[in-house]
This record gives sequence, structure tokens and C-alpha cells, in this order.
Amino acid sequence: MADLTDRPELALPTPPVAPPNPQVAVNDKHVVAAYANFCRVSGTPEELILDFGLNGNVPGIPAESVVTEQRVVTNYYTAKRLFQVLAMTVQRHEEAFGVIEVNVERRIGGHGLA
Repeated sequence: MADLTDRPELALPTPPVAPPNPQVAVNDKHVVAAYANFCRVSGTPEELILDFGLNGNVPGIPAESVVTEQRVVTNYYTAKRLFQVLAMTVQRHEEAFGVIEVNVERRIGGHGLA
């Protein structure tokens, strides 16, 4: 039986070796924390824009506009890495504490808000 090394056209290509993931030092000494329960996502072909704010509207009361106070502009490479780490973090949380229900109607047992 012939060895595949005798037929280079049949040999599988060697996968590229991923460079090591360097640790990045983060200095969060001057970080300002803000709470947001609202996020609007928009973008351009080059960048993703995330606007964060506080939605204080209560069902049954006339709605006021949501004031966005924080904006993050990032490229799609960073956005994808953020998406992946958020998905992994939420998955771990749900494994530990149960599924997070994002539908308010189902969260309150379908009893309505009025």
C-alpha cells in the first residue's frame, strides 16, 4: 500500500498555527460605571455603533423618549469577539442559574401588566 507522503497532491494541508493569545494589561483605575437597560445598535460598513441608556418607561403610563448617555463605536472584529464572550458568559450563567427569559409577558407568567 502506498504511503500518502509519496503522493503530495493527496496530503492534507497543515493547518496554520494560531499565534498565542497575549494577555493585555488593563488599567481600569479611572473607569466610570453606568447602568443601562436599553441598547440601540446601528452601524456603517466599517463600524458598529452601540448606544446605551436608561428606559424608565412603565407599561400603562405614556412613554417618554429614552435618553442615551453612553456610546461605544467599534469595528466588526471587536464586535464579534464581544458577541462571542457575551454568549459564552450568558451560557455559563444560564447553566448555573437557569434560562433567562427575555420576554416580559412570559417572565411574569402571562398575567399582563395592566
